[in-house]
Amino acid sequence: MPSALWIQPALYGTLNIASATGIVFANKAVLSVYGFEFATALTLLHTLTTVLGMLLFCQLGMFTPKQVPKLQVAPLAAAYVGYVVLNNLSLKLNTIGFYQISKICIMPTLIGIEMALFGKYPSQRTLMAVALVCFGVALATVTDAGLTANTLGLLVGVSAILVTAMYQVWAGSKQKELQTGSMQLLHQYTPLAACMLAVLVPILEPVGLFDKTPDAKTLRGYTYSISSVTAIAISSVLGLLVSLSTFLVIGATSSLTYNIVGHLKTVTILTGGCLIFGDTMSVSKLSGVAVAMVGIAWYSQMQYAILQQNTAVKPKTPDAESAHAPATLR
Repeated sequence: MPSALWIQPALYGTLNIASATGIVFANKAVLSVYGFEFATALTLLHTLTTVLGMLLFCQLGMFTPKQVPKLQVAPLAAAYVGYVVLNNLSLKLNTIGFYQISKICIMPTLIGIEMALFGKYPSQRTLMAVALVCFGVALATVTDAGLTANTLGLLVGVSAILVTAMYQVWAGSKQKELQTGSMQLLHQYTPLAACMLAVLVPILEPVGLFDKTPDAKTLRGYTYSISSVTAIAISSVLGLLVSLSTFLVIGATSSLTYNIVGHLKTVTILTGGCLIFGDTMSVSKLSGVAVAMVGIAWYSQMQYAILQQNTAVKPKTPDAESAHAPATLR
């Protein structure tokens, strides 16, 4: 392939890596550095940005909108709210290293859910890859003294893994049930999710709306500076760019390339957590992450081989393959 043909996929891959790693660092800065501790309100801002972005992408002809009954996507919208809020809380309470390691745990959790709920049993080789991932995660986390002492952070992290996995299973089944692409489905349920979050914000977080002198720990009393507002705006835009770049990368290349890009993002995020936010990376933790990454790469290779067999006689469509993308959208 001429080198010029690699320019567009390379640009899309760079955008995906930059946006997916950038949103983790931006959210961590918003929640921890700038003290904007309102994870639900931050999720609402991200979702509103995504709603506007989907409208823009639709107008640009990036996907064809498809109307579906709102009641059918309402449960998915609720699951989306739960998974994003819990992941933001996990990022707030834990180190970036543990947050990213918990992302790795989603894959074996997905397989466990499919086995328990749908009787879908993977091959022996797949189970070996999953076992390797689990061993690596255990090696990286059990020896982390900071994690074992942070009970709340651990509970939120585990909850985020379970809810995210359930959301992905649900999203995949809804795409098949409603016969929609990932961007079509996102376009339909994000407005509902935004409405749900607008109701949840005053319930779950201190707003200080009717306080004469609102406390600094309320949304109204928070000290909004140019830098903090900029960080919030950047994190919201990056969330939208993750969705866009995921679609572009898979459309211009393949789901295997997307998975390889995902591995690069993991390494970049872990490195950035150490360099920017002072996360520690002991030898045992680094070894555990390396073992887990080998398992993920092995699993990705097997899944790609299966995908190639199943689609050998079908043309590739970006939106069809993007069903595999949600695991790393946030």
